[in-house]
Amino acid sequence: MNYKDKFPILNNSKKLIYLDSASTSQKPKSVIKVMKDFYERENANIHRGVYKLSQKATEKYDKAREEIAKFINAETNEIIFTYGTTDGINKLSRVLPLLFKNKDEIVLSQMEHHSNLVPWQEAARKNNMKLKFIPINKDYKLDYVHAEKIINKKTAIVSITHISNALGILNDIEKIISIAKKHGAIVIIDAAQSIPHIKLNVKKLNCDFLVFSGHKVYGPLGIGVLYGKKQLLDKITPFNFGGDMISKVSLEKTEFAEIPRKFEGGTQNISGVVGLAEAIKFIQKIGINKIERYEKKLVKYTLNKLREMKDINIYSNENNSSIISFNFNGVHSHDVASILDDYNICVRAGHHCCMPLMNKLGVAGTVRISLGIYNTKEDIDKLIQGLNKVSEIFRK
Repeated sequence: MNYKDKFPILNNSKKLIYLDSASTSQKPKSVIKVMKDFYERENANIHRGVYKLSQKATEKYDKAREEIAKFINAETNEIIFTYGTTDGINKLSRVLPLLFKNKDEIVLSQMEHHSNLVPWQEAARKNNMKLKFIPINKDYKLDYVHAEKIINKKTAIVSITHISNALGILNDIEKIISIAKKHGAIVIIDAAQSIPHIKLNVKKLNCDFLVFSGHKVYGPLGIGVLYGKKQLLDKITPFNFGGDMISKVSLEKTEFAEIPRKFEGGTQNISGVVGLAEAIKFIQKIGINKIERYEKKLVKYTLNKLREMKDINIYSNENNSSIISFNFNGVHSHDVASILDDYNICVRAGHHCCMPLMNKLGVAGTVRISLGIYNTKEDIDKLIQGLNKVSEIFRK
């Protein structure tokens, strides 16, 4: 599998080795084209105009929602558009605690991105709730035995990452969801890192909410999705108030629109929605299962190559998704990334917005490589060559 020719940035920079897809993925021609076409030929606001151009934009927007809903096996009206994963979690953290009177605990894990930690810290503080954390074991997996203990009748909300953005560990969210459901807790899945790599079925998972970002899934920046079960979306209050989320307004009171429009006040990122739907189509044409098989082989190849090198600590395992985290003994991760950049190799370095996790590991940060469908064994071979240069520099 080699899809480099589908991505203009990789054609325009032939020497570029892009290994930072967990931060943001590159965009295929089809996504760039559909957004360009929208602005050049179809641009108008939605749900407001009776003229044909507005109606066409509305039709595209609504059709995009249908495409995205099918991709994760949700109902169309269960898809809410946001600015991204962070925005989705922030929205939920403001409204979900209000549903509980007799439950006062929120459960997260020690490997959460700050976006799935800081909002809940604020929610706990404002609503007089407690935070509890599922620890990680020495193999970097979640401690599911401990999870059984801390998820109990006091648990209101469990918010968990599907795949760690820092380590690439694939969590057994089915197990977490099952434990939470025994105690009537609401479960939120942060699928930012899993959505482009593995098949997701929200009905099969039985999660209550799921969030992801468009730019991680070969789509545009500034657009995201919040999936929520209809019965819960009906219960919670709107996130934003204003135009397009109402059915009737007087000077004294307002009646809100039905879901999903109830949660989409104001002018939406219409071109972003259209671009995200095109990115989903791009993935479906390839086949998500085919992508998963390919990336697993590439991860295994990468791990084997890294293990052949001396003085490298790997914070990952064979069950990893497309993310691998490691360090050179005695070399700062920023130095490694800077040297690799001299060879046109893009990797991430630092704490990856996971400071508590890095403290748990006893490191300031790690070097992180994250793969996409445009990466190949040749890319990994060039990475290893670059790492050998790092070794030469620091081992003189």
